[in-house]
Amino acid sequence: MDYRQLGRSGLQVSAIGLGTNNFGRQLDAKATEIVINHALDMGINMIDTSNSYSGGRSEEFIGRALKGKRHEAIIATKVSSRVGEGPNMGGNSRQHILAEVENSLRRLGTDYIDLYQIHWWDPNTPIEETLKVLNDLITQGKVRYIGCSNLKAWQLCESVWAGRASGLASFASVQPSYSMMDREVESELVPFCKSYGVGILPYYPLANGFLTGKYVRGQGAPEGTRLADNDRGMFTDENFDMLERLEAFCAERDHTVLELAFAWLLANPNVSSVIAGATKAEQVVGNAKAGGWSLTEEEYDEVTAMLP
Repeated sequence: MDYRQLGRSGLQVSAIGLGTNNFGRQLDAKATEIVINHALDMGINMIDTSNSYSGGRSEEFIGRALKGKRHEAIIATKVSSRVGEGPNMGGNSRQHILAEVENSLRRLGTDYIDLYQIHWWDPNTPIEETLKVLNDLITQGKVRYIGCSNLKAWQLCESVWAGRASGLASFASVQPSYSMMDREVESELVPFCKSYGVGILPYYPLANGFLTGKYVRGQGAPEGTRLADNDRGMFTDENFDMLERLEAFCAERDHTVLELAFAWLLANPNVSSVIAGATKAEQVVGNAKAGGWSLTEEEYDEVTAMLP
C-alpha cells in the first residue's frame, strides 16, 4: 500500500481509503469487523465515516472493530447532517458541532478524531464560527486535523481565506464526488486544491459501480448491485461505448477497469486517498490491490481522451 500526504499536512494516509456508509445498514457489527480487519491487513489506514451514517451505527461498529488497535487507523468522520428533530440538530454552528463531536467520540470509543470534516456547507452559519470551534477542538486534543466534504470551489476558497485572515487552521482536505464518469470538479475545485495544497479525497470513484466490470451492454444489472433497481442514467450506448474502450485498454495491460478507475484518480498528485466502500473482504482486497497500478503520463492522457 502506498501512503500519501493529506494535503500539505504531515499526516500520511493510505492511497486507498475505506468508505463505511454501509456499516450498520447492510453490515452488522461482526461483518463490519471482518471488513475493517481485512482493510488494516492490506495496509488501508484511512477509514471514513460520518455521524449520520446508519443513524450513528457506522461509527459505533467502527469503534468496536478498532478496540485494541485504534493506533492502526486514521479515523475520518463528519458533522453537519441533521441528526434529530428541532433546532440546532444539524449544520455547522458551535452549538451543533460541540454536541456532535462528543457523540462521535463516544460511539467511536476514542478520545480523538484524526480528521474531522464538515459534511456540507451551512449557509446559516458564518464560516468563521465553524473554523473557530474546529480550532478549539484541535487545541483541546479532541481533533487533530480538519477537512470538508461536498463544498464548491468558492466555498472552499472562502473557508481557506477566512482561516488565513483569522490565524486559524484551515481544511487539510476536501471530499468531492469524482470519477472517470464524473469530472465536474476538474473545472474549478481541482485547480484550487492544486494551488492551495488541499488534499482531495474522491468518493464514488467507481461511479456507483458502473466501473466495476459488473455491467454489460444489453444485459440486465446483476441482482443486488447498486444499479439493479435504478441505473441512474448510466446504461446508455455512449457510456457502454466508452466502457468497452476502457476494457480494451486494460486488457492490453492485464488490468481491469476497476483498477483503472483508482489508478486514473491517483495519477493526480493532489489526490490524497480514494474513498471506496466495501461490504465484503474480497472487495477490500481488490480495492487495495488496485492502488498498485501507476499510469504513465502517456497512458493517463490516452485514457482521459476516452472519457466524457
